[in-house]
Amino acid sequence: MRMIWKLVIFALMVSLFIANIPQKVDASVSVSARGAVLMEQESGRVLFEKDAHTKRRIASITKIMTAILAIESGKMNEIVKVSEQATRAEGSSVYLKPGEKIKLEHLVYGLMLRSGNDTAVAIAEHVGGSLEGFVYLMNQKAGEIGMLNTHFSNPHGLDDHEDHYSTAYDMALLTRYAMQNKTYQKIAGTKNYKAPNPTEDWDRQWKNKNRLLTKYKYTTGGKTGYTKRAKRTLVTTATKGDMSLIAVTLNASDDWNDHIAMYETSFKTYDMVEVLSKGKIDIKSNKYYHNHLYVNKSIVYPVKDEEMDMFSIKYKLNKPGEDWEELDHNGEAVGKAQVFLDGKMVRETPIYYKGGSEKKKSLFDSLKDIFLSVIGVRING
Repeated sequence: MRMIWKLVIFALMVSLFIANIPQKVDASVSVSARGAVLMEQESGRVLFEKDAHTKRRIASITKIMTAILAIESGKMNEIVKVSEQATRAEGSSVYLKPGEKIKLEHLVYGLMLRSGNDTAVAIAEHVGGSLEGFVYLMNQKAGEIGMLNTHFSNPHGLDDHEDHYSTAYDMALLTRYAMQNKTYQKIAGTKNYKAPNPTEDWDRQWKNKNRLLTKYKYTTGGKTGYTKRAKRTLVTTATKGDMSLIAVTLNASDDWNDHIAMYETSFKTYDMVEVLSKGKIDIKSNKYYHNHLYVNKSIVYPVKDEEMDMFSIKYKLNKPGEDWEELDHNGEAVGKAQVFLDGKMVRETPIYYKGGSEKKKSLFDSLKDIFLSVIGVRING
């Protein structure tokens, strides 16, 4: 009996010991969102994802597409006459008035900062000629960007169509595209904006609904969204050092903290590494290319510490034709450099030829050069 008790006590001590051994902590971030993605802007590498390719309602982050189309239209300085239809748009509004005349640029600020559905309709009618025409442009642009699981049915994101949807990944692609535009960058990152109010003696004052612009110091822009069916949706961008990130959450109960958690985890986990430097590359493949090849853009990629030694670079060059020496190839793309991470190609860039090819001189040209040089010596002598 005494032996049994000793065994029981020993077993309890072992179990307590095991319970107090530090367990390995899961370094991956946890988010409340049904769908989420974190993408690095320069490379497009996805650093975190959760059900990122499932089609969902997206609410007012739709307006990122509306904004970039308005900016790219070249009409930002044009005056828009606000229609009755625009003022009847449901939901969030900047309270435009029928017949009011306002610059398109101001409408885009109202769209992005205050999420005005009335501004979305006014922009669509002016840029696309009609709501239907603008929606066509939205889907056309989505196809160009590679948003394969997206379809737009309106310029604002209201739940008035069943076939208005996107994915967390596609919205990151859209934001990556939009952030290449400096005007979009400026508008999306503006905290406060003053717009004229032609029918009143006071200006409109708009404060950005994106709370991360003041809550998280690395935030550079973004767009909020909410409808009853889509729930809370949010796109933000953030930059720390040389790393710029895009965060997207769909149907998230705690989106602000979701985004901060994704950012903080990735800023700590990844570093931007220059894998291939801009400039001359030394490839001893053949006599024509030797000392003449270069790339005009560095390849920078976000990596974890343990990935540093997993890179390899392959050069694929076009075979010079028989008439290579007869033609000028200066500035011509003659191949591409491909960067692989752990055996998977992640980036590529064109390889260019510099220096041109000297044409073989004919006998006549050679004799002419000799003759001119002799004459020159005599004249100078």
